[in-house]
Amino acid sequence: MRNLFPALLLAAGLLAAPGADAQKKAPPAAKAASVAEPAALFPYPVQQKLLPNGLNVVTVPFDSPGLASFFLVVRAGSRDEVEPGHTGFAHFFEHVMFRGTDKYPKEKYDEVLKSIGASANANTSLDRTVYHMTGNAAMLEKMFEVEADRFQHLKYSEHDFKAEAGAVKGEYTKNSASLYSQLNEKVADAAFDKHTYEHTTMGFFKDIVDMPNQYQYSLTFFDRFYRPEYTTLLVVGDVKAEQVNKLAEQYFSAWKRGSYQPSITSEPAQTAPRAVHIQNANFPPFLSLSYRGPAYTDQNRELPALDVLTTMLFAENSPLYEKLVVKEHKVRFVGGSPNYTRDPYLLSIRASVVKAEDIPYVRDEITKALNQLKTTPVDAKRLADTKSALKYGFLMGLDASDQIANALAQYIWLTGDPQSLNRFYALYDQVTPADIQAVAQKYFVPEHLTIGTIGPNAASGL
Repeated sequence: MRNLFPALLLAAGLLAAPGADAQKKAPPAAKAASVAEPAALFPYPVQQKLLPNGLNVVTVPFDSPGLASFFLVVRAGSRDEVEPGHTGFAHFFEHVMFRGTDKYPKEKYDEVLKSIGASANANTSLDRTVYHMTGNAAMLEKMFEVEADRFQHLKYSEHDFKAEAGAVKGEYTKNSASLYSQLNEKVADAAFDKHTYEHTTMGFFKDIVDMPNQYQYSLTFFDRFYRPEYTTLLVVGDVKAEQVNKLAEQYFSAWKRGSYQPSITSEPAQTAPRAVHIQNANFPPFLSLSYRGPAYTDQNRELPALDVLTTMLFAENSPLYEKLVVKEHKVRFVGGSPNYTRDPYLLSIRASVVKAEDIPYVRDEITKALNQLKTTPVDAKRLADTKSALKYGFLMGLDASDQIANALAQYIWLTGDPQSLNRFYALYDQVTPADIQAVAQKYFVPEHLTIGTIGPNAASGL
């Protein structure tokens, strides 16, 4: 992760994973990228084969002797929960997919994993659900067999459904014990009126409470989204494309394509700032500034420019960090980043403030620093160093098969095409000081801001 304190923010559910897909018109300083394929930053070969049913099969041979990572990336997340009263189901299937099938009930599935030395898990976010396992590459066919079976023949009774729905409610309740999670939910609800990003991945609590009564709807959700055209099969490690493609055809070619397309309402323009607050005297004061941001695209320089901007603004050697953290001791940390999502979401800036009475001051200092970026070009050398550091930092994280698969999966769920990664990172080299000014002027405007605060008083004073 490129910005400060990512572990805390991710644990709090406050950052969306980087990577994403709708197209935005570039500002004058961020012209469209060339149609020619750029030089590849990603250092490993990416081989793709599209099966007739719509399943994309991606293979990345990597020197991990005896190990292979097997990912199934489903491009369905909480964004796709379009009917009122039915939120939280993308996350629900992260759980219920491990309930088993007739051929491999849960206990037998677990035994198979142990026999091939594999670990398996799943995770859900706004735009996707990812199922992954890493294990013995010599047992790759068994991975194909058990995963193809549950994706095509998942079976759970109404009793099992109710039990899993109860577990989801328990997870929601546990997460809600975190004030960070509560604030994240309030900010999303305040920032969006029409788009499904209004609810978090966990869903609205009232829907989670009613989930045990929605067994038939769960079958509908599975039938809609657990289809080959929504899914990419990604295998990384001690494998060959010929082997992966052959197994994919053997185990997934009978999977039937679906026809469902969700109708997702676009969010209208925000015309005035909004604010939410949590009153709690026993929690460190906290400030979040969430501006409306762009959707991911690899066709203009806006997101790379915003990534570079926030990295420079909140780096430990930046003037803002030096002032607020080092010299004045007003904040414990301050950081931020754009969120890479399929539709326009939020640019998030957050600070843990030492004293609640300093929240307005910290907000004003961050705003002042953002406004300065609108009028003053950034230093060319510092810009070049930041771009290099971001690209180098990304490459340094590609040293294991599961890390490589995770990196590619982000661009798969955002665009459906792993090569978007190379197109996107090629744009970093093109970012100029004028691009930084252009995105600062376009996105950091008060009318598009949702402020979130945690403090001891009934009102934040903002």
